[in-house]
Amino acid sequence: MMAIEEFFARGHANITAKHATTLEITKEATLTKNGDCIIAVGAAKGLLELSETFRTLCVNDNAKIRLEINVADITEIVQGRGSSSFTLSHRDDIVTRKASHVTDRTLIIGADKAALDLNRKLVRALQSPNTSARIRLTVYNPIIEFGRQLQSVPFEEKSHV
Repeated sequence: MMAIEEFFARGHANITAKHATTLEITKEATLTKNGDCIIAVGAAKGLLELSETFRTLCVNDNAKIRLEINVADITEIVQGRGSSSFTLSHRDDIVTRKASHVTDRTLIIGADKAALDLNRKLVRALQSPNTSARIRLTVYNPIIEFGRQLQSVPFEEKSHV
């Protein structure tokens, strides 16, 4: 079973995207230089505003989750997995992690990219408060049918620039 969430966020002058292990999108409007994992602010959704179907599919160790960030003609994709330990209860933040550490803000663990790994052209575009970023979240979770697990189809493993 698959679910998709799509919303917009915007850039900010203090975005540096230098964090080596995490990436964050926040509903907060302001950002200090210390927030080096934050790649977009003013998001239309936090974890609590994602649909119940989406959230339910993520709270599973077999879930495959994809974050797609699109600004103008630049698209970056971050892929990882869900966890049965997720609470997805933070109102403002959505965090992806390369590691398996889970907090109330975590949407993806085992991510293949962090803020530092993003295309620098995308990061420069996100340093403008006038930049609008389309955020598309996709979760795919193999379902149990008649006592057997169906085969999952992995996400495409490439970024589009």
